[in-house]
Parts: sequence; C-alpha cells; structure tokens
Amino acid sequence: MEKIRVRPVILVEGKYDKIKLESLVDGFILTTDGFGIFADKERLELIRRLAAARGVLVLTDSDGAGFVIRNYLSGVLPPEQVRHAYIPDLFGKEKRKRTPSKEGKLGVEGMNRATLLNALRRAGVTGDAASSDVPKVTKLDLFEDGFSGGENSARLRSRLLSALDLPQRMSANAMLQAINSFLDYDEYKALAARLRRDGE
Repeated sequence: MEKIRVRPVILVEGKYDKIKLESLVDGFILTTDGFGIFADKERLELIRRLAAARGVLVLTDSDGAGFVIRNYLSGVLPPEQVRHAYIPDLFGKEKRKRTPSKEGKLGVEGMNRATLLNALRRAGVTGDAASSDVPKVTKLDLFEDGFSGGENSARLRSRLLSALDLPQRMSANAMLQAINSFLDYDEYKALAARLRRDGE
C-alpha cells in the first residue's frame, strides 16, 4: 500500500503508535516515550533541532495524558514550528491490551488508516505519495562508509553522531532518520569522507 510523504517530524507517545504510523507515512516518526520526555533532555534537544529544521507534528492520544504531553511540547517549542493533529474520541480497546485504557479511549495505535490519514490531512501536512526520486542515506551507505559492520564502526559512528550533535545512544534506525532530516545525500557523503579521513 502506498505511503504518503510527511515532511514535519511526527511526535507520538509510544512505540506502538510509531509502528502504526510507519505503515501509512514516509517520514520521520519519533516517540516521546510517554511522560519520559519530561526528564529526557537529550531527546528534547533533538526534538528542538528537528523542529527548527523541519517542523514537528504532535499526534498524541486524545486522553488526558496525551494532552499533558501535547501541552508540554507546545510550551517548550516555538509555536511557528509546531503543528497539531488530533484523533477523535473513540471508545474501545486495542487488540494487544487486556483491558481498555483508564479513560476507555482508543489511542493512535487503535485508529484505522482512514481516521489517521484524515487527521494528517486536517493538520495540513500531507504531500503526494512517497517518491524515491530524491536519494536518501540508507543502511547500506552506513555500512559502506564504515559506520556499521566494521572493526572501527563504533568509533566512527560515535564521531558521526558527535559531528551532528545527536545523542550517542540513538538506535540505528533513528540515527538514519535523523541523518536524512539534517543532511542531503551529498552532504552526508562529504561528512562521511571527512570523518574517515580525519580518523586515519
């Protein structure tokens, strides 16, 4: 099924929300880890940088906790860099859960495709169907440039993350998405070559 391209970074609460959106969207989706965002200064700094570079779209659950997170993000980010998408109050229980949430509402992960796409369209962030015309940095690029799978990969990868002011403990997938958010393909290749050269 074709995905839609979304330029702003989408902020969701948890990994199951992220998994649901990844089936619909070609874009960078980042979790707040629920209330974990309140204490995670590195993640908040990354969100600030992404907001400045691309803007962010906040898509939290429609329950009280979701609005606490949404309001917090609205308060710590410049208003012109933040958009909001809202899901309706639908009552029920996600398949993976034994019992409904405290308020009995479905979260982002429990919404169907049409409802989520409608929420994104109303927020004004959807583009055309995803295109592969613009080259993106891939895991193969990271391997070929020595950032994964090699003897000195951990050291090189650490230098790459430092050069981009990214948290050292990012997962490979999150790192790849961040690289594609901050650099175009040629900029990445130039940086990779410089880091390899400086490391010799």
